[in-house]
Amino acid sequence: MNVDDFDFELPEKLIAQTPLLERTASRLLSLDKHSGTIGHHRFTDLADMLHPGDTLILNDTRVLPARLLGVKADTGAKAELLLLKQLEGDCWETLAKPAKRLKLGAELAFGDDGTGKPLLRAIVRGEGDMGSREVEFRYEGIFQELLDRLGEMPLPPYIKERLDDRERYQTVYAKHEGSAAAPTAGLHFTEPFLEQLRAKGIDIAYVTLHVGLGTFRPMSVERVEDHTMHAEYYELSDATALLLKQTKARGGRVVAVGTTSARTLETAASRFPTGDIQACSGWTDIFLFPGYSFKLVDALLTNFHLPKSTLVMLVSALAGRDNVLKAYREAVEKEYRFFSFGDAMFIY
Repeated sequence: MNVDDFDFELPEKLIAQTPLLERTASRLLSLDKHSGTIGHHRFTDLADMLHPGDTLILNDTRVLPARLLGVKADTGAKAELLLLKQLEGDCWETLAKPAKRLKLGAELAFGDDGTGKPLLRAIVRGEGDMGSREVEFRYEGIFQELLDRLGEMPLPPYIKERLDDRERYQTVYAKHEGSAAAPTAGLHFTEPFLEQLRAKGIDIAYVTLHVGLGTFRPMSVERVEDHTMHAEYYELSDATALLLKQTKARGGRVVAVGTTSARTLETAASRFPTGDIQACSGWTDIFLFPGYSFKLVDALLTNFHLPKSTLVMLVSALAGRDNVLKAYREAVEKEYRFFSFGDAMFIY
């Protein structure tokens, strides 16, 4: 299977640069994964598409203000780190710019304590591929407080506009800090809308998957099967595991909100192939592409994704490549908003 098989034309003007003022005001395209039937709705129409007994699974990860802008301590040249994963103690895996100039032992400085000394320092301890660097931070005080003070939200590179309100790149239910990017399908929800769904008899449960390096790296292979996903940390609780089993037993649908929730659920399904899902956690590099048969996920709420991305391949695994690309062509024709701050798609 060739990566180019998942390409499509996308006018740049359709890439949403800013979020809508009202989270639930986006449009919603529906896609029947069996028939390929496409429908056009408002996001709040999702309440009519979900049934009593269905369970909505949300990823409650919280995005770190993980983009640090600083200078090289020896030359004063500008440098940037994007925190991806805490390794041990104050050591982190990062994406560095300009990576070529940040060799082993290089020191970066961030902020000023008022006396000319940096609030935060980072020393390069290891070099990886494609700009990744392992760094050790040195500081006085509490690291999280310094990160809140010095860090910026790590918006995807296709978003050129500045985001004034940090919380607009967080879901309203974000809880566990650790992501380098938001699970953007969840950005459409508000607490009142979630309460409306609960009142209708729809259960809501949470998983955690901290979105990491893979979000920022394009596929570098020609054959889909040759791609390796970057591992990300996930957790699925006892309460969610029990609700998943109850949902399946009563004939309800498991509806994943976002590809990160879908990957977490299918990771759990692979660990418990008999269907007796239990609480679990760990690192997952599961890659879902056409040919994969979903074990837990019945329906998926997601945004519109980049051409030739692993995310387009995931939705194609659920609904079929031809169905998905047809739906994307129609979304382009009707000028839906694409990517992180864009409109939503419901595959059922």
